[in-house]
Amino acid sequence: MINARKPKIWYGGDYNPDQWEKPVWDEDLRMFKLAGIDVATLNVFAWARNQPDEETYDFGWLDEMMDKLHADGVGVCLATSTAAHPAWMARKYPDVLRVDFEGRKRKFGGRHNSCPNSPTYRKYAARMADKLAERYKDHPGLLIWHISNEYGGYCYCDNCASAFRKWLRGRYGSIEAVNRAWNASFWGHTFYDWEDIVPPSALSEEWRRADGGTASNFQGISLDYCRFQSDSLLECYKLEYDAVKKHTPDIPVTTNLMGAFKELDYHKWAKELDVVSWDNYPGLDTPHSYTAMMHDLMRGLKDGQPFMLMEQTPSQQNWQPYNSLKRPGVMRLWSYQAVARGADTVMFFQLRRSIGACEKYHGAVIEHVGHERTRVFRECAELGQELHRLGDALLDARVQAKVAILFDWDNWWAVELSSGPTVALKYVNEVHKTYDALYRANIAADVVSVEADLSGYDLVIAPVLYMVKSGVARRLEEYVKAGGAFVTTFFSGIVNENDLVTLGGYPGELRKLLGIWAEEIDALLPGQSNTIVVKSPGGGLKPTYRCDMLCDLVHPEGAEVIAEYGGDFYKGMPALTVNRFGAGEAWYLATSPEAAFLQDWLPKLCASRGIEPLLAAAPEGIETSLREKDGTRYLFVLNHNAEARRIALGKMAGQELLSGRRLGGEAELPGRDLWILKLER
Repeated sequence: MINARKPKIWYGGDYNPDQWEKPVWDEDLRMFKLAGIDVATLNVFAWARNQPDEETYDFGWLDEMMDKLHADGVGVCLATSTAAHPAWMARKYPDVLRVDFEGRKRKFGGRHNSCPNSPTYRKYAARMADKLAERYKDHPGLLIWHISNEYGGYCYCDNCASAFRKWLRGRYGSIEAVNRAWNASFWGHTFYDWEDIVPPSALSEEWRRADGGTASNFQGISLDYCRFQSDSLLECYKLEYDAVKKHTPDIPVTTNLMGAFKELDYHKWAKELDVVSWDNYPGLDTPHSYTAMMHDLMRGLKDGQPFMLMEQTPSQQNWQPYNSLKRPGVMRLWSYQAVARGADTVMFFQLRRSIGACEKYHGAVIEHVGHERTRVFRECAELGQELHRLGDALLDARVQAKVAILFDWDNWWAVELSSGPTVALKYVNEVHKTYDALYRANIAADVVSVEADLSGYDLVIAPVLYMVKSGVARRLEEYVKAGGAFVTTFFSGIVNENDLVTLGGYPGELRKLLGIWAEEIDALLPGQSNTIVVKSPGGGLKPTYRCDMLCDLVHPEGAEVIAEYGGDFYKGMPALTVNRFGAGEAWYLATSPEAAFLQDWLPKLCASRGIEPLLAAAPEGIETSLREKDGTRYLFVLNHNAEARRIALGKMAGQELLSGRRLGGEAELPGRDLWILKLER
């Protein structure tokens, strides 16, 4: 359990006393107490202060602050300070400086500015973690370690080139195997020696596309470089992890992830984290379902274990094009959205607003005015009081779902590095379209790895499963044969894990399971569309729906045709099929449908599998989630609308934890408010 050393939902956030003079510290502690702050994240970017030169370490300020916080009942999430190297290191050891995609060597500045394969960076980062852990291993205020901060950013320097070749030797064993995996005979790219291999950048195989992404001549090398850079940064994390664990084996360790962050394979990272934590920064116009999906993705990284909400803003964030305020009630509502989906902490960036540089207009519990008489502080204090009253009731409660959505970073990289069939295909968007349809129907879904145990799910959905890794097709066949229902979509089953096409017809290794053959893939231009014609409409399905972007031209090979295309030369060809396979069924959606189709079809499919919504016929803008602990179920009902809505609870009834009143039948939920019902058995 995350919260073993402080058994309640932790409430607090990033605090940077190293940026302030000491007279401010005592005032901050006074206001923390008023706000109910009981956990502070310290030392995130203090490397320059902690180590002013190669040999000197000075933790005096940190000693004092650790003691002050503990004396006031505030626990510490202690960061290792290694997210930005100090200026002396860049000056003396330029190997720590990254080389960017265009081949330019960086100067000192910014953050995430260290080469992950720099021997200098690795040496001093691990040494810093070791010294911190040795110093504070017995401090009673230490709750959890926070390694570095928001890892990310690729490097293309000579150190990385050398490390990449070593990584490739470990993965493939020989240069001949690399040539086969990358289909290097294309364009005469055969490598004769390991030294022939250079990072894929703007100087070699890649270029920037108009949409900001990258395109590649050789997807194999580019895909492997993504894997390598993710692994390189993970190695840096593990060096610090091992350093702190040597001194504090019983203190949990985390680093803050960032939702659907493309650069790092978080499924691999999660195996090395004691606790998953992440930073949630939706915009004012971000769909609530997308935020919910990110929480579910983070929860799914470690088999449904509760996670930490490490950062969110109390009011506004500085780095979006338009830094809108969170409207009254929204900060509280979105905090509980995280709790509803598995968070056992509610934490902010930041506790006191900075006075300079690029985050001075990022929101904080304590604003620039410096007192507690602000709307934001009042809302934070009210939430702090509520979380205190909740105590440990929800801690370690698990979210229950019978639907799984498969999400895979390798697949994401490969889809968007692909040389076709359309630049419009965005993997996360397609996953979200599926998730959103279930979310709107109040049907719970886990977002899990292709390696996850699927046996506990009644329905598994894999949008755009372009890459089928070794063993995945067999596991899906076993799942369906045992009675499960599987859904996948257009542009699936195309390549193996090296991005080489599986010969013998699309969808490759999934062909037997799906009972179809996809002969061609038509890419529609922006503004073009086709239609999905349902052969037997009714039961919630309309006769026709619009579809666009991609259309697979499918031939049934045992599958039943449920819907057909309505136009173009492939009018009448299958658009939706189902194949009975063993005791289960496998569905193939051959095109990208309008959202209404998924919103009509997926709940109907769920109902056929006995999967029921948490609340039937809930109004638009109502979100639900269920957490369970020791046989007790907690139903969260959140109203994202600004206005009140009447909610029919059906057979569900129980005590509402925040107000203490009993709810059942039908009741009105105010705008931007929520219920947490401890359901009666």
